[in-house]
Amino acid sequence: MRIKTWLALSYLIVLLLPFAAVYGLYISISHFDRRQDLREFVAARQQMEELETILQEEKLYHIQPRENYQEIEKAATGSIRITLYRPDGITLYSSWDDSYAGRLLQVDTSRLYSGLNHLSKHARTYSLKQTVFHDRELTGIYEITLPRDVWIDGVNNRTIMVGGILGLFVVLVYGTVIWLLHRKLTRPLGQLRENMMAFANGEPLNDQWNHSRDEIGELIAHFYQMKKQIERTRQELVQQQQEKQFIVAALSHDLKTPLTVIQAYSESLWGGRLLSEEERLEYAEILFNKIAYMKQLLQDLSLYTSLQSEEKEAEQVLVDGEEFFDMLLNGYEEPCTQNKIKLHTEVCAANTYCLNPGQMMRVVDNVMSNSIRHTPPGKNLWLAVVSSDCPLPEWVFHPFHRELESFWKGGTLLLIQNHGKAIPKELQERIFLPFVQGEDARANGSSGLGLSIAKKIIEQHGGKIGLWSEDGYGTLIACWLREGEQKDEA
Repeated sequence: MRIKTWLALSYLIVLLLPFAAVYGLYISISHFDRRQDLREFVAARQQMEELETILQEEKLYHIQPRENYQEIEKAATGSIRITLYRPDGITLYSSWDDSYAGRLLQVDTSRLYSGLNHLSKHARTYSLKQTVFHDRELTGIYEITLPRDVWIDGVNNRTIMVGGILGLFVVLVYGTVIWLLHRKLTRPLGQLRENMMAFANGEPLNDQWNHSRDEIGELIAHFYQMKKQIERTRQELVQQQQEKQFIVAALSHDLKTPLTVIQAYSESLWGGRLLSEEERLEYAEILFNKIAYMKQLLQDLSLYTSLQSEEKEAEQVLVDGEEFFDMLLNGYEEPCTQNKIKLHTEVCAANTYCLNPGQMMRVVDNVMSNSIRHTPPGKNLWLAVVSSDCPLPEWVFHPFHRELESFWKGGTLLLIQNHGKAIPKELQERIFLPFVQGEDARANGSSGLGLSIAKKIIEQHGGKIGLWSEDGYGTLIACWLREGEQKDEA
């Protein structure tokens, strides 16, 4: 239950308690009154009939000393009240008055004669006014008042009982509210404060803390979401810092060798031994190649850095799949022919795509240049684009089928597969990191950023990239792209 719900419920209960108590008391008294009414009426009637035998004597209704009323005083025990009146309203005797002050006073005859010969029930008493006749002449009136002791005691007992129940219920509600406040507010907020302090101090937290589904539970859940996000951000920052350190170290290493070569050959050209024209041309060609390599390395590093920046986002346009990918896969026959590699291309993509053509060309260039370098002369290299409604090409190496079909679901695949030496397992997991490459790749003049750039570009298009390599077969690189007109919102 949410906190605002049970607080409102508690307030409503406390607000309705007095009304419930009054209503309960009324019901209890009404039930007791109905049950006691007849019994009490009969008892009062019997008691009054016993007194009437004394009060019917005509001699009592004359002015006389109080001592003459001793028999009445004996009958009027306890809280019974007996009052005698003359027909003209003069009070002759009252059992509740021990002095003469209340005697011989005249009461209003209209009040005196109202309700004669009728047993009246009041809240605390029964009363009866009865006339006394002698020789058919009215000689006096007596009034008997009997207390309703049993009824009053019952009402008092029920009032005490209802009050006790009300008090007990108030204590119960108060205790329940205190317990709920401790359970839903004090304890969770205390635990949350301890966890926040522990998190601030870098201490481990209990992620299995079960919290309720109320507002405090939502606050705790948001805290853990914030904690996970902060930890993820910290981890990303650490990873980025490590990656930067690795890039700086790798870049220093990759620039050191060509710079050393450039320095040595420049010194030879500038002031070393006398060189022949053929040697001078050879040295110049080496210098130009090293400078081109360094330029390409710096360009790749600049592109990789810009792709990492969230502010850098290339514009994507809508293209026709068949027309665009036909154009994209053209132009690789010449470098494959020069390296005596048999190139096979295939396009099966009739959908539309939202992408950046220039960046996609860079992806294919990077992956193809990497594949050409690692494909031995006389071997095959396959390049294909296959949408989700087309069959998988038959030339895909059998060991890669199952994982590739799972990878392929719901999108279009850009496939580059070659015969050649397999990539070691430990290197496959890190191959898309910057400057991660085999020794033979470094010897061939690779910058080590081509696959990293390709991965960044594909991810910016809302896609993913995968690599499979197996001894005896070769290597397959697959880029998954979304189909349709939606742009990536990431």
